[in-house]
Amino acid sequence: MTGFRATVLTLYPEMFPGPLGIALSGKALAKGLWSLDVADIRDAAEDRHRSVDDTPAGGGPGMVMRADIVARALDRAAAPDDPRPRLLMSPRGRPLRQDFVRDLAAGPGAVIVCGRFEGVDERVIEGRGLTEVSVGDYVLSGGEPAALVLLDAVVRLLPGVMGKTESGTEESFEAGLLEYPHYTRPQVWEEQTIPEVLTSGDHGRIARWRREAAERLTAERRPDLWTDYQARRRADETNRPRRSRSRD
Repeated sequence: MTGFRATVLTLYPEMFPGPLGIALSGKALAKGLWSLDVADIRDAAEDRHRSVDDTPAGGGPGMVMRADIVARALDRAAAPDDPRPRLLMSPRGRPLRQDFVRDLAAGPGAVIVCGRFEGVDERVIEGRGLTEVSVGDYVLSGGEPAALVLLDAVVRLLPGVMGKTESGTEESFEAGLLEYPHYTRPQVWEEQTIPEVLTSGDHGRIARWRREAAERLTAERRPDLWTDYQARRRADETNRPRRSRSRD
């Protein structure tokens, strides 16, 4: 039986599985390591034009997805006792960070609503307990690309998807740092050589080099992550039990 179950509600069901149907996620989907159901929100409309939006209350540009239509689509896609979190891809949502991705991968799946137009009526967000999730500080034309990003990040962490467990742990964000640089053959390329330490065979030196490189890159490129990383290290050192000295 498939563990992780994803249900996507969208106005463009033809966009799925899309890239999720190839490479790691596609192979895992074919093997039944996860499942994907896609529901067309327009199927919940009740007029002959299959309308799903209306003008914003209070005026303004664009259109807003109607609460009654989205709620009806949600109720058809997931029962009230469905344990899966209900997510709405939204630029104002909680950032999609690796700790959240790990939590989702450890759960039963997710029901994902892809917004369009100016957004979704606030009442259905509150009434159906939707958690808004953002994949970055920019605006997309719809929630579908964001949903693809979220599912790609989650699926690769599911048991049996990646060949080596180390692939999921020695990567950017897993330890709160950006990933260290990688090299492979040829030994010399355009007069640039692989760092000597990586070909030394000294695993201790290699580990230290990789840690220092990851810390340097994080401090240079993501000062926000670096600040958080340093704070966690200080907290860990403070909470670490001290060894008591024994007396002879």
